[in-house]
Amino acid sequence: MPSMPETNLYEYATVRFVPDIEREEFLNIGVVMMCKRRRWLRCRFHIDSERILALWPDTDCTLLARQVESFEKIAAGDKSPIGLLEAHERFRWLTAVRSACISTSRPHPGHTEDLDKTFDYLFERLVK
Repeated sequence: MPSMPETNLYEYATVRFVPDIEREEFLNIGVVMMCKRRRWLRCRFHIDSERILALWPDTDCTLLARQVESFEKIAAGDKSPIGLLEAHERFRWLTAVRSACISTSRPHPGHTEDLDKTFDYLFERLVK
């Protein structure tokens, strides 16, 4: 009997640019995804400056890009105290509720045979 393909339980969240917390308006600028069993964590961003400035002309897109870089470093496991945590702990820190210009949706679960393919699909669907 053929074996069933192995599936991976994952969680993902969209990363949002929220220029004014009180207005609760946002634009999806990235995705962060984690599989605890595989110790797998990945994030990707797309900052569409033209679109952001059309909606919020006073935005400092250079500053936003620097803030996103710190998010990416933590996800990649840099040498910071948070970056040294296990992948699932970094995911929880990155997706914690906060009042900041970069925030995330609530995490959503799923199953997949191919984490990278699913990540790429989610990024294209939710951000691009």
